[in-house]
Amino acid sequence: MTANTDIQFLKGVGAKRAEILKSKGIDTVGALLRFFPRKYLDWTKITRVASAPFFENVCVKATITTPIETFETQRGIKIYKFMAEDESGRFTVSLFNQYFLASKLNVGREYLFYGKFDGGFFKQMNSPLIKETNYGGIEPIYTAGKSITSKTIEKLVKNALSMVQMPDVLPENIRKQNNLCDINYALQNIHFPKTKESFERAKRRLVFEELFCLQVALNVIKLKTHKQSGCVIKNNTFESFLGCLPFTLTNAQKRVVGECIADMQSGRPMSRLIQGDVGSGKTVVAAALCFVSAQNGYQSALMAPTEILAEQHYKTLLGIMENTGIKCGLLTGSLTKTKKLEIKAKLKNGEIDVIIGTHALIVNDVEFDNLGLVITDEQHRFGASQRDKLENKGVNPHKLVMSATPIPQTLSYILYGDLDISIMDEYPKGRQKIDTYSVDSSYRQRIYKYIKKFLTDGRQGYIVCPLVEENEELEITSANEYYEKLKNGEFRDYSLGLLHGKMSAREKEQVMTDFANGKIQLLIATTVIEVGIDVPNAVIMLIENAERFGLSQLHQLRGRIGRGQYKSDCILISDSNSPDTAQRLDVIKNSSDGFKIADYDLALRGPGDFLGNRQHGIPQMRIADIFADKQVLLDTGAQAKQLLLSDPTLKQPQNEALRAEVKDLYLKLNK
Repeated sequence: MTANTDIQFLKGVGAKRAEILKSKGIDTVGALLRFFPRKYLDWTKITRVASAPFFENVCVKATITTPIETFETQRGIKIYKFMAEDESGRFTVSLFNQYFLASKLNVGREYLFYGKFDGGFFKQMNSPLIKETNYGGIEPIYTAGKSITSKTIEKLVKNALSMVQMPDVLPENIRKQNNLCDINYALQNIHFPKTKESFERAKRRLVFEELFCLQVALNVIKLKTHKQSGCVIKNNTFESFLGCLPFTLTNAQKRVVGECIADMQSGRPMSRLIQGDVGSGKTVVAAALCFVSAQNGYQSALMAPTEILAEQHYKTLLGIMENTGIKCGLLTGSLTKTKKLEIKAKLKNGEIDVIIGTHALIVNDVEFDNLGLVITDEQHRFGASQRDKLENKGVNPHKLVMSATPIPQTLSYILYGDLDISIMDEYPKGRQKIDTYSVDSSYRQRIYKYIKKFLTDGRQGYIVCPLVEENEELEITSANEYYEKLKNGEFRDYSLGLLHGKMSAREKEQVMTDFANGKIQLLIATTVIEVGIDVPNAVIMLIENAERFGLSQLHQLRGRIGRGQYKSDCILISDSNSPDTAQRLDVIKNSSDGFKIADYDLALRGPGDFLGNRQHGIPQMRIADIFADKQVLLDTGAQAKQLLLSDPTLKQPQNEALRAEVKDLYLKLNK
């Protein structure tokens, strides 16, 4: 039996249980051994009854001192009750509907009890785990369910460990260099640790392995991209571009353009991410690269997630390129069939140098004469296959992805390990500071009056709600209800609009267009406004139930205002009494640096919650925590690059097992 043996052939599994395990991603014996416990119960650490704290899991060794009495509630629940004690004190034990366990217990005998004490003057334990005193181990607890128990998984893991020797994917020199144990010791002690020290040693090894393999796979992707020939930029006409602008670029914009042009002159395709806060000037950088590409005979395509954002980019680039001879075009789904055919014909014969559009750019009949640069804005709004479709319309074109969502450095290493990263960390002159306030709902009427003052003066604003429909379990405001209430109440003398994710794409576009054109004064919306609306006249934002949003999301929402010449305010309403909420909202009030906010958000929520349902093919971390293990992440990145310098294809004998693991990861990363 090997690590690749189908899980159904492991002793104790069979066809039916194999289906259950495969639904959890456990399709082979090796996958079972890498299905790590979610927590452990330490039966070796004995606490005296008298010193045991309330409401915390403890293990006590105590003797049953009274006969087990049986009671039945009106709902038919049977309760088995008795007393137990050690030399320091006594407590009551209640077992609920646990006849089988209760029938095996004997008065006068000593047992281990694992659970939480509650009660007042007299301690009691409800439904503790109970074992014989000779157990004395550290028990793994696995993520299970109704169809399979943690105990069953534990037995299967024991079977697998006794029957399989796993191949070590880490080369011996890497293990020695980092003082790491071998894989079979690590697996034995991550599932059934004998001591805390053996557990820590096993975990350290497995965390290193997971991050190292991922880093190698990401670097293999990058090396493959770098080997391809690109559309070489021979003439750097960036200085000419600067003469087209009525303003001066920031040092950050100049630096990032320089990094991109260096890539485009290297003989390989650029593959770069620009990360910059809302308002940092990424669109102008994109315009500069489109300009340089056109001057070198290549077409550029800029794809945005919404029509209104595509139209905004089109107007910006059209204004910049006005007297340059560079032709810009716009291709979106709402254009007439005749207009679409006209644009597509001009693209194919090279009459359009820069095309800006939405998903309409990736349909099959869109063809280019000489596509050399592909830019994706708010790239996380597109799936990998959609980006690939656009890139495949050229011959290894340069690739630039832009994101206004600040992502901490630790996450960038994971999400964008196959890309070079440029950071826009400077704002253009004139960008307005946004004052942010946090209050409770008792201030709502005063806030409404404050908003009305701006609307009466000709400005516009937003009110953001976390949910679209009423949810009885969560007492938070519904956008639909809120809109109707304000429209017929406090703001009946103003023009209001409603925007949420359940509206059709056409309905959303119409509302956003009306808001951008000033037909709507106050927009009641959910988080769909996070990306895609640039209205310089919008100066006031109220965010309801602010405790329901992540910090980075609050920062993104806030970035919709302060985009013009007017002073802007963001008001957060929360009735939460949680100290954590107060601390989080203080971070937003006191900082406008999206990267610092993102770092705090990641530390607070962890990588899973921070990313949410992401479209990247990054595999789920099994044991590593990319925030807590940041230093390991950095170390493995450096060592992965060093290894690939000596063996780029991992064909050396000592790297054979690593090559197989990286091949599997490579496929996941390129979904």
